[in-house]
Amino acid sequence: MAEIPSLPRRAFVVSEQRRKELASAFQSGAQSYDKIRPSYPDEALDFTVQNGPSTAVDIGCGSGIFTEQLAALGLDVTAVDPSADMLEVLSQRLPDIRRICASGEDTGLESDSFDLVTYAQAWHWVDHPKASAEAARLLHDGGSLTLLWNQLDVTIPWVHRLARIMHAGDVHRPELEPPLGKEFSKPEHGLWRWSMELDFADVIELTKSRSYYRKASDATRAKVEANLAWYWCEHLGHTQEAKVEVPYLTHAWRGRRRKRR
Repeated sequence: MAEIPSLPRRAFVVSEQRRKELASAFQSGAQSYDKIRPSYPDEALDFTVQNGPSTAVDIGCGSGIFTEQLAALGLDVTAVDPSADMLEVLSQRLPDIRRICASGEDTGLESDSFDLVTYAQAWHWVDHPKASAEAARLLHDGGSLTLLWNQLDVTIPWVHRLARIMHAGDVHRPELEPPLGKEFSKPEHGLWRWSMELDFADVIELTKSRSYYRKASDATRAKVEANLAWYWCEHLGHTQEAKVEVPYLTHAWRGRRRKRR
C-alpha cells in the first residue's frame, strides 16, 4: 500500500459522544443516500460468502445496498439498522426482507441463529467490544463476521485531495485491522480496486451523503461546495457535465466465530 499523507495511522478511534453525534446524521435523508452510494464489487461479495452461508444478518444495512446483493445470492437475510428512514427505503427495494430497527450492539435477534453477520460501511459507527459480542451471540460456531468498506482510492494524489475537500470521514488506511472481540479468530483481509463514473453533480450528491456535511452549518456546506467547484472545474479542468472515472477501492475483513465453551 502506497504511503498516504495526512491519513490517520489509527482508525476506529473516536469518542462515543462524537460517534453518536455523527451517526445521527443518517436518521433522515435515506433517499439521497441510496441514490449515490455505490454497491460492492463481485469479488468482495464472493469473499463475504466464501464459507457458504445460508442465513445472514446485515447490520447497519442503511438503505439496503449490500443487503440486496446478499439476497440476490439466495441467502435468507435479516436487515438491521437504527434509522427507520433507511429501513423504509430498504423496504421499497426489498419488501420481503425481515427488517429490525435496532443498533448493532443490541439487535434483539435470536442467539445462535445465523451463519453470517455483515457490516458494510458501518463498523465505525458501533462500540466495537459490544458489537463484537452481539455478533458472536448471533452466529453459529464457525460462522463469519465480515466488515466491508467502499472508499475513495486516496493512494492517488488527486483523489486524496478530493476526499479531504469532501470530508470523507470513512476513508482510512485499509491495511489497519479493525478491532474484533476475543470471540473471533484473527481476520482475513481482502482488497479490490475499481472506479465509479461521476460528474460534478454526482460529486456534490456524494458529499451530501457524508456525516460531516449533514451535520454542518449552512455556511460550512456552502464553503465545501465552493471548494469542490474550484477543485473539480478549475484545478482539475473538468466541465460540470463531464463524466470522470473516479478510482475507488473496497476492503474487507472476515473473522470466524470461535467455538463456544
